[in-house]
Amino acid sequence: MIERHRELAACEKEITGVFEILRDALAGGGKVLLCGNGGSAADCEHWSGEMLKGFEGDRPVTPDLRAQLGEDLADKLQGSLPVIPLTGFMSLSTAYANDCHSAYIFAQLVLGLGRKDDVLVVISTSGNSENILYAVETAHALGLKAVGLTGNAGGVLKDVCDLCIRVPEEKTYRVQELHLPVYHAISLMLEEEFFG
Repeated sequence: MIERHRELAACEKEITGVFEILRDALAGGGKVLLCGNGGSAADCEHWSGEMLKGFEGDRPVTPDLRAQLGEDLADKLQGSLPVIPLTGFMSLSTAYANDCHSAYIFAQLVLGLGRKDDVLVVISTSGNSENILYAVETAHALGLKAVGLTGNAGGVLKDVCDLCIRVPEEKTYRVQELHLPVYHAISLMLEEEFFG
């Protein structure tokens, strides 16, 4: 990835660090929760899609599961990593915005779904989105680690996340253009780690 996007060499240490945090959580039976707004919400959905099914390589189900499922069903399924986009809960999100307050939707989802061994990944080009900051605060209160993916300045997230990847751009669309190769690289690393 860095050979194709030389500007991301400045983030190599943080990219590796985020991979290690996610790897350790998943290896320990935890899951990954993702949240972001607008284009970053779309990135959350995209990233989870790369993890919930095969991305670049084959992901056959384990032999034990194959025996339980039977050959036909086992041949149709792929190994999966539990990466959940908090952006997809339409009924809860609209109800919570209507009944409570829209700024706390992600925090409520972290409260409902997060467990101590999980990791919250937040994507924000500015690093200052109020609803994202409340989600991080809730994650930490529950004992989850929180990692961020932001633009160069990092905003408040750079100070409140356990680790923050700050891509070297400021304009929103350019930040988003660099977020994609970052989470694709992490996806490839996780796929290799768990599926060979």
